[in-house]
Amino acid sequence: MANIAVDKILIVGLIPYFLNKGNLWFEENLSKILVARKTQSFFENNTLLLERGQILGLSQLLRKLDEMGYEKVLKIEDPGEFSQRGNLVEVFPLNSNRVFLFEFFGNKIENIEKLEIAVEDEKKSREILKKRLKSQKIFSDLKGIKPGDYLVHLDHGIGIYSQQLIINNQSYYQLEYAAGDKLYVPLGLERKLSRYIGFREPKISRLGSQLWQKTKRKIKIEAEKLAKELLEIAANREIVARPPYLPEDEIDLQLASGFQYFETPDQIEAIEEIKKDLESNRPMDRILCGDVGFGKTEVAIRAMIKVVKSGHQVAMICPTTILAHQHFQNFKKRLKSLPIRIKLLSRLQTKKEQREIVKELNTGKVDFVIGTHRLLSKDIQFTEKTEGSHEAKLGLLIIDDEHRFGVKQKEKFKKIRANLDILSLSATPIPRTLYLALSSFKKISLIKTPPLGRLPIKTFISPFKKEIIKKAIEKELFRKGQIYFLFNRVKTIEKMREFLGKLLPKIKIGIAHGRLTEKELIQVIDNFQQQKIDVLVTTTIIENGIDLPNVNTLIVADSAKLGLAQAYQIRGRIGRSHLQAFAYFLHGKRLSEKAKMRLGALKEAEALGSGYQIALKDLEIRGTGNILGKEQSGNINRVGLNIYCQMLSEAVEKLRK
Repeated sequence: MANIAVDKILIVGLIPYFLNKGNLWFEENLSKILVARKTQSFFENNTLLLERGQILGLSQLLRKLDEMGYEKVLKIEDPGEFSQRGNLVEVFPLNSNRVFLFEFFGNKIENIEKLEIAVEDEKKSREILKKRLKSQKIFSDLKGIKPGDYLVHLDHGIGIYSQQLIINNQSYYQLEYAAGDKLYVPLGLERKLSRYIGFREPKISRLGSQLWQKTKRKIKIEAEKLAKELLEIAANREIVARPPYLPEDEIDLQLASGFQYFETPDQIEAIEEIKKDLESNRPMDRILCGDVGFGKTEVAIRAMIKVVKSGHQVAMICPTTILAHQHFQNFKKRLKSLPIRIKLLSRLQTKKEQREIVKELNTGKVDFVIGTHRLLSKDIQFTEKTEGSHEAKLGLLIIDDEHRFGVKQKEKFKKIRANLDILSLSATPIPRTLYLALSSFKKISLIKTPPLGRLPIKTFISPFKKEIIKKAIEKELFRKGQIYFLFNRVKTIEKMREFLGKLLPKIKIGIAHGRLTEKELIQVIDNFQQQKIDVLVTTTIIENGIDLPNVNTLIVADSAKLGLAQAYQIRGRIGRSHLQAFAYFLHGKRLSEKAKMRLGALKEAEALGSGYQIALKDLEIRGTGNILGKEQSGNINRVGLNIYCQMLSEAVEKLRK
């Protein structure tokens, strides 16, 4: 198919009226459209007639294509795209199966050619384009934007929103770029704009540079690779079958009746979704996301019991020994009325004890094992509980905070994912955009509602003062509660203990930090749990997984040094009962602007479940990094979360077609 010289071509806008017409309709109605262009503003605004020899500025053409909804790319692949290199512009009109090349000489269209690039299946490409435009609308959320916010324009990259203004009766969003460049985006083209959400401050480029198109192209290829990988995992699971687990019976009901709280609507929904997964004949691979203390563990227990009563073993793997120990204590308490044999396997046991537990596991004498990555060792062979059989019978693997495991462990998870039921727990809320991008091939349950009777944590931001610390500790001790005192410097943590001892001589103080051996650390936590300690002076080691309902006051000595997500996560360690909890974020005399903003956002997000509110600022992007992995985090930084999720969503749609 060779290039063909053309005298003139009509290009139509990407609007619903035209999107629903086939190319044949445009051919048959060309003369009517050309007449209508002269008298009707609708056709004049939404179509463009280009002829050889026509006097038209190159920048005028580019602006018109942008306003008609076409997307600027480095290399054209689909209808609805255009690209520019010097005085050459390529356009793939909605109303054609071929790409057209326009060659400019000054302000004149010197030449028009129909190129070889073509679509084979018009219907399919039209469907992909419709989904793409819909996807752009979904991922464009401009509610509540303020001057100074970073916005990403699909064609021009990351800019700073300045204001909304009216020029010649038309409203525009004004964006500012490097070197004083300004971009005016007409109202109605919001789908080309989205908020920038990323791990770091973005780099603002000049308008018109090729850098944004190159970046977008590169990340689009990466997103397509990821989509392919995720779809392959999903396809592999589709061909694996296993017998369904047993339906609900007395054991499930007994376990549910032993739950001391009322299930939240989100918990009920997650339990039902998992029940449906386990009662089907396909292995489950589900992510359970929820704010700190919102009851993910209870949902995991319900899944575990279903698998155990069906004659299979369950393993729960945790990233740290503390977390494994904590889960073991909680599960033991929760399951005491049921004949479930539960064991802990970690470095806390001697080599001899570990060998004994492994032997019991391998012969099916253990129903449920909780441990660290020690559970992935070669000496562990989960087996069926019938005599003489050695068929592998691990049914369900529960992974707590998967993102905190190393590369080797993650590789092992990938290998076992195809034929094992997997439930991954994530304490970081998943952003809506990522949920939309992944939900078509990944099963995700969200727990967003707090348990009944849970109260928001009262949060105070204040300079460091002895009186505040003394009063806060006395107030908590008066109601027989306990206190976390966060001091994140191991070298001087003893001095802080001495300071508190002088301030309140009668209190019992313990210390927890990462330089203690695991046995010492567990001992301190156990003593704290048994209320032998009033105040635990600790580093951020308590950030994940320590669940002590009697601890309802948190004092942070130097809160300016904490990131927002970390501060939020640590605050989630208190307020895990029906009692009012108090968090005091203390700081030095001088606060940087960024620290002020972080602490202000933390105070704003006092309401329960506001991990979802904070998410937009910091936590959300961390959740994305957790679920997609570190490699993708860099890509997200360069284009922003919304554009990245849009690319991922489009890649999935394309591969599916």
